[in-house]
Amino acid sequence: MTLTTQFLTLITMILSGFYLGVIQETFRRFAIYWKGRLFLTYFLEILFWMTQAGILFYILYRVNQGELRLYIVLACLLGFSIYQALAKQVYKKILEYLIHVFKTIYRGIEKLINFLFISPLQWIFLTFYRMIKAILIGILKIITWLCLFLFTPFRWIGKGLFRLFPQSIQNFFLQIAGFYSKMKNIIYKYVFKKND
Repeated sequence: MTLTTQFLTLITMILSGFYLGVIQETFRRFAIYWKGRLFLTYFLEILFWMTQAGILFYILYRVNQGELRLYIVLACLLGFSIYQALAKQVYKKILEYLIHVFKTIYRGIEKLINFLFISPLQWIFLTFYRMIKAILIGILKIITWLCLFLFTPFRWIGKGLFRLFPQSIQNFFLQIAGFYSKMKNIIYKYVFKKND
């Protein structure tokens, strides 16, 4: 390995260590969202470090064909230390600001989509539902009135015939009429009165 390659490797590994500090800080910031889930925490932690190890090794391979020496590890640790000492607080502020900006943009887009698409669709479906409901209730009322109108003569005839029956049969029919009356009142209460 030539001196130029060694120098380039050293600088690259210092920058890689700095990158590792940045990416680790970012990962720790977002880890709060899955903190309570033990399996997911371990899975993402392992995946994160395997990914970072792969990235660092790929960078090292591109710079010096993957030769790993002690000074390379020390250079990486130096870059990480530089981040911790000089850039950590600044980066945390930048990261929080970017998160705030993205949250604001996301909320704005969400409100816009809700205003342009979701709310109008909800209003259309609600209006359509109310119209269909009103039409069905109207049809049901018309059918009920027609039935009452058509069956009124039969009712009068039935009342006349009812008086001719013996008292025991009259009592039986009165019990059936009481049950019918209760059912009629329940239907009237839940279908008609709720929509007045």
